[in-house]
Amino acid sequence: MSVEIKEKNPKASKKSANGKTQRLAAAVSAKDVTNDHLGNNQLSSAGGLKPRRLTRTVKVGPLTIGGQAPILVQTMTDTDTRDVTATLAKIKSSFARGAELVRLAVPDQRAADSLAEIVKDSPIPLIADIHFNHRLALAALAGGAAGLRLNPGNISDPKNIKKVAEAAGAAGAAIRVGVNLGSLEKQKAAAAGSLIEAMVASALGQVVLIEETGFTNLKVSLKASSVRETVEAARLFAQRSDLPQHLGITEAGDVKSGAVRSAVGLGILLAEGIGDTIRVSLTGPPEEEVDCAWEILSALGIRRRGPEFISCPTCGRCRINLPDLLADVKSRLSDLKSPLTIAVMGCIVNGPGEAQRADLGIAGGQGKGRLFVKGQLEGSYPFDNLAQALEDRAREIDREYFGPKIQEA
Repeated sequence: MSVEIKEKNPKASKKSANGKTQRLAAAVSAKDVTNDHLGNNQLSSAGGLKPRRLTRTVKVGPLTIGGQAPILVQTMTDTDTRDVTATLAKIKSSFARGAELVRLAVPDQRAADSLAEIVKDSPIPLIADIHFNHRLALAALAGGAAGLRLNPGNISDPKNIKKVAEAAGAAGAAIRVGVNLGSLEKQKAAAAGSLIEAMVASALGQVVLIEETGFTNLKVSLKASSVRETVEAARLFAQRSDLPQHLGITEAGDVKSGAVRSAVGLGILLAEGIGDTIRVSLTGPPEEEVDCAWEILSALGIRRRGPEFISCPTCGRCRINLPDLLADVKSRLSDLKSPLTIAVMGCIVNGPGEAQRADLGIAGGQGKGRLFVKGQLEGSYPFDNLAQALEDRAREIDREYFGPKIQEA
């Protein structure tokens, strides 16, 4: 049941309340955001970051990667690709969380044969992950894969690489040359002065072979489990090539450690203007990877997917159950489309100030709390009604902000 919001001025009319909502929606819209192809918010400027590195552009299905295109979020299914039903379910659940590209393992011919049916029902472009056998790449292209990931560490025969490049060109597909430190070509590692040099040499070597066929719809990745090695390799490649880069810390770990290591590594590179697609590699569900990737982009002010939630660390001054309140608010409002900043605060020191700085905020006290909308106090509520009051106001603003854009699209 909706909670009536108490106006600061009890004589305020419904018309004036609607005016406030419209003004706030306009203020949110003025955060310098544009809506991309999936309705996610792309911030057109990110203060404090280096300018985005200008690369050539690549087409993966209907998506553009590189240049000034949005930095895209990718994940990888954790299902057996031969199981079409389970794999499609995972693709769709990842898409619902914000994935824009999904990679699938293609370890054998049966997996390759399943791709056509999966591609047909996928809401987003699919990348076939190929190792050891170039024939699987050819089969994946025949099945409609929008792109391939090739590993120079285990597919290195020039004739086979060129066959794949020619087939990808005919299919209008993209190729990612994906170098992993764990599967680095032995001869490259032996010849180079360092592992970083070897990773870059491996990527550039396969790029040259592919481009000799006239194929240019290429991007690269250089991944290691070490944050430092990944950062150094990506920086060095950026100095030597204008190809777009896919970023990731490989084998990063579980959701907790993997998210931290990915945020540090990807955050450094993105802040330096390097990176055109990202994946947060976790020992966990791909949906968690997608959530973490969006958090990284949002924290840097590069892209936003719906609201940003801020909350205070709990301390002895907190007089409400803040963790439960935050969880309740996020469960209610995570589906919003507009880029609202929502503060959920629990004490009298920073709570009112942060709540006032946010688009919407609640500041809790002993058994009750206050609701702020764009810095203005709108009402005071019992603790049990606080989340509902915030939800009502947030959804009202979300409709004002995003509804017209949906109708225009």
